[in-house]
Amino acid sequence: MIRSAMKLFITLLFLGYMVLWIMMPTKLYFEHWLPEIRAKTKSIYFGRQGATMLMYTFPILFIATMGCIYLHLGKKYVDDHNVDRTVPTSRFHTLKQPVIVKGPLGIVSWMELSFLTMFVVLLAWSTASYLNRMFVHIDQMAAKSGLLVWEAKLEMSGLTLGLVGNICLAFLFFPVTRGSSVLRLIGLTSEASIKYHIWLGHIAMTIFTAHGLCYLIFWAKTDQMSEVLKWDKVGVSNVAGEIALLSGLAMWASSLPQIRRKIFELFYYTHHLYILFVVFFVFHVGFSYACIMLPGFYLFLIDRCLRFLQSQQRVRLVSARILPCETVELNFSKSPELSYIPTSIVFVNVPSISKLQWHPFTITSSSNMNPDKLSIVIKSEGRWSSELYQKLSSPSPMDRFEVSIEGPYGPASTHFLRHDTLVMLSGGSGITPFISIIRELLFKANNRSDRIPKILLVCAFKKSVDLTMLDLLLPVSGTTVDNSCLQLQIEAYVTREKEPTTYHTEPLQTVWFKPDALDVPVSAILGPNSWLWLGVIVSSSFIIFLLLIGTLTRFYIYPIDHNSDMIYASSARAALNMSLVCIAIAMTATSAFLWNKKQYGKGITRIQNMDSPPTTSPAWFNNGDRELESLPHQSLLQSTKFHYGERPDLKKILFECKGSGVGVVVSGPREMRQEVAAICYSGLADNLRFESIGFTW
Repeated sequence: MIRSAMKLFITLLFLGYMVLWIMMPTKLYFEHWLPEIRAKTKSIYFGRQGATMLMYTFPILFIATMGCIYLHLGKKYVDDHNVDRTVPTSRFHTLKQPVIVKGPLGIVSWMELSFLTMFVVLLAWSTASYLNRMFVHIDQMAAKSGLLVWEAKLEMSGLTLGLVGNICLAFLFFPVTRGSSVLRLIGLTSEASIKYHIWLGHIAMTIFTAHGLCYLIFWAKTDQMSEVLKWDKVGVSNVAGEIALLSGLAMWASSLPQIRRKIFELFYYTHHLYILFVVFFVFHVGFSYACIMLPGFYLFLIDRCLRFLQSQQRVRLVSARILPCETVELNFSKSPELSYIPTSIVFVNVPSISKLQWHPFTITSSSNMNPDKLSIVIKSEGRWSSELYQKLSSPSPMDRFEVSIEGPYGPASTHFLRHDTLVMLSGGSGITPFISIIRELLFKANNRSDRIPKILLVCAFKKSVDLTMLDLLLPVSGTTVDNSCLQLQIEAYVTREKEPTTYHTEPLQTVWFKPDALDVPVSAILGPNSWLWLGVIVSSSFIIFLLLIGTLTRFYIYPIDHNSDMIYASSARAALNMSLVCIAIAMTATSAFLWNKKQYGKGITRIQNMDSPPTTSPAWFNNGDRELESLPHQSLLQSTKFHYGERPDLKKILFECKGSGVGVVVSGPREMRQEVAAICYSGLADNLRFESIGFTW
């Protein structure tokens, strides 16, 4: 009841927030609403920015805080009542199904298309409203300024484009805030929302580029090119805007698919220019106006600070399984209190390869089956992963391997149990998300807790040596499971070889690493009550910021400026505000992190002492008997049918699936995901329920 009331209140508050964006370009807003709100909120503590923070910053941060409490209560209810986190069939299920399967936008559902359409309509409405209001008296304004009418219209068009681009910027950082309560409230994860960040980025940079070109042409035609180098003490700074635009253009160019996929390092490092972009954007427009775009970036900063604190810890790497197909499985020690859902991901950093690069990998272990271990699988496909494989597979491996982890991040619940049959289609390393799903379903089948669907795994590999990845479907030895409880059928395709090779004669190698006193198990950055602590950080940091800026304004800025915004330098005010935001966030996030580290430090030490490799291999390198010969792996082999020299006939496989509810999950190359989506919604079968898992954008 409490959670339902909270959800209703949050929904109403968000609708009110969106009404502000709709009304913002109107005459009613500018001539009546805004002056009245400013008159009532203007004070010696916050000045003009008080009204902007109240209307645009406070609602979203309040929603984020309420969302944290809502999610904490939900998690507490699940834990207390041992409720399975399975999503029932949704009445909005049809809206989540693809309507566009090919094209520059990728696979787009009806719901995504609806919201994208509404967003484009908002941009069009705002553009038309601003231009209509600015062009009403354009003739008189042009005559007064000594301009031609078309020149005055060009200047106003540039201003309009800047105002409309800010709408995109206001929402740009929400999708990349990995631990966001706002995303979780609407059922999204950050990795699934990356495409929205890409869409918004393309739209924003197109508009901002047009904004800059309009002013450059205007200045050139009116002999005012000196404006390019203008940085006024108060008001808009042209130089800052140009620096922000150039930073944005560099990020935009390097994020194009042709560059991002071929030269990932260039894309990765160039994208750190977002710091310059945001800082100089604030200098360009002033902090008071930037408060309109502040909420998304504020939540991103909190998330980034927490990720930084977590990344400074070295996690306990217990072992690594080396596969002949240039693939490694890393097994980490994990805090038993940490639970995650299948298909969750972690970001991994190996300082000995690169201190700056972080790469996402799907967790392949089940937190229920292996409460003290977390596993990921990494296939050698790029420069970073190839160097990792070479280090771990060298004849004389190191005794210790430093690794840092951010996460895990993932969905709040699963929906796999709602289907009668679950068909999982993978290409190459796309099989890794399915490893965690199969392990989780295997655990549930052994505990007889739920009705488990029939599982059909169709996996395609280039070479027969890649079939060794199927060995990872079962956890490392030591976990007692009964495979017969799970109705699992595997169809394995080798596309580039017409007959099996002798891959099976090569033993799996296991490298064990020595423990270190400084290593810690993988755990939630803010402990078991992470959502509650995140709510505390969001709310308390904003309160501290208000206290700091209020005190500074009252006793330093106000005696100089007297709320005129014409004496105290805008850039100095912006710099002070940005600094105080960072200080407030750093203080609260660090305090929460250290408090939780102290509270759960004893448990972490106990886990460290329990983790020790076997003593059978003094060199910590074990080539032992291949685990496929164990009884569980023999059972897995019997469930597998191999096909050589052919590709899976996806249409035939899917249309032969019977039952009222067939879940179809695909993970692999973009072309494969699009083909499966087209089959599922060709109209030839109405029992297929499509879902895509992909990390290539």
